[in-house]
Amino acid sequence: MANVLIWGASGGIGRALAEAYVAKGHTVVAIARRPQEIETITSHVVTGDVDTLESVTAATQRAAELLNPFDVFVYAVGDIISVKVAEMTPDNWRRIMRANLTGVYLATQAVLPYLAPQAHLFFLGAQHERLRLPGLGAYAAAKAGLEALAEVIRKETRRRVTVVRPQAVQTPLWNKVPFRLPANALTPEQVAQTMLQAWEEGREGIIDL
Repeated sequence: MANVLIWGASGGIGRALAEAYVAKGHTVVAIARRPQEIETITSHVVTGDVDTLESVTAATQRAAELLNPFDVFVYAVGDIISVKVAEMTPDNWRRIMRANLTGVYLATQAVLPYLAPQAHLFFLGAQHERLRLPGLGAYAAAKAGLEALAEVIRKETRRRVTVVRPQAVQTPLWNKVPFRLPANALTPEQVAQTMLQAWEEGREGIIDL
């Protein structure tokens, strides 16, 4: 059985991932902004966010005190906004970058000392080529940067690294943008099952859903 660390575990996909791993008998340590939403799934819950280096470091250390080393690391934190570049404030830009890109760097750096030798790292990306639309500049740029960073992490750590790029997913994230949810949108459970299977099969690189 594996030890799994999930950042963003109270989000739609993060919660579904926690449920999927626990259902298979694995032990999940969940880091979440809203811990009360995940406590019925796993008893190993840490309150945390990716707002600052200090908050990420503290949450990771608390998680490692509960359980380590980790065989699986999942970064499922995400945020989105629909604001045109000409109207976007620096605070809005930083918020989207922090959740989708800077947080990846901070959380990965913090967890590296607590990873098992054969640990597999997963990052939740997006098909950013399709998201280069008015209002989505920050989000598309952050997700494109995530892929570049993930590739560098793979080369530097020589570990298995996977970026999962779903299309639309039925999560509250869509309430933040003025776009209609496509009829063929995936459920969080479908994404979670694909990610679980990818880990079981040792799949690396980019996985489009």
